[in-house]
Amino acid sequence: MARFQTDGLDDLIEDLKSLGETTGELADKMLLAGAEEVKQAWRRAAKLHNLIDTGDMFNSIGYSRKPKMVSDIKMIDIYPQGTDRKGIRNAEKAFILNYGGSNQKKRPATHWIDTADDLSAEPVEKAMREVYENHMKERNL
Repeated sequence: MARFQTDGLDDLIEDLKSLGETTGELADKMLLAGAEEVKQAWRRAAKLHNLIDTGDMFNSIGYSRKPKMVSDIKMIDIYPQGTDRKGIRNAEKAFILNYGGSNQKKRPATHWIDTADDLSAEPVEKAMREVYENHMKERNL
């Protein structure tokens, strides 16, 4: 689906690398804090674009509570999970709402996920930095 960019987090990532913390418990806590902010931004974007009908997709926006490793990158996928009450995948609905549809009643693209990414940038950086700074205080660094 969409890929969140880390432009504002580059310095923080470099600090983590210098501490050897890019794959440890601190990295997990930071990713989870950021994931929660992205989840909330997806929900705000869905509301802004008036994309709530039954609430099935809206309520299914979530993420795994455990980061995963892909190659040498730790990450968390955030997207609408599961299926709606009619058995349609919520991620599929999100994709069509974002990019538009080609059925008989062509649904126009909303790019609501881009809106969500824009809305989440600052809160994600703030949340992750807060976790990092609390960790540094605990270690007296």
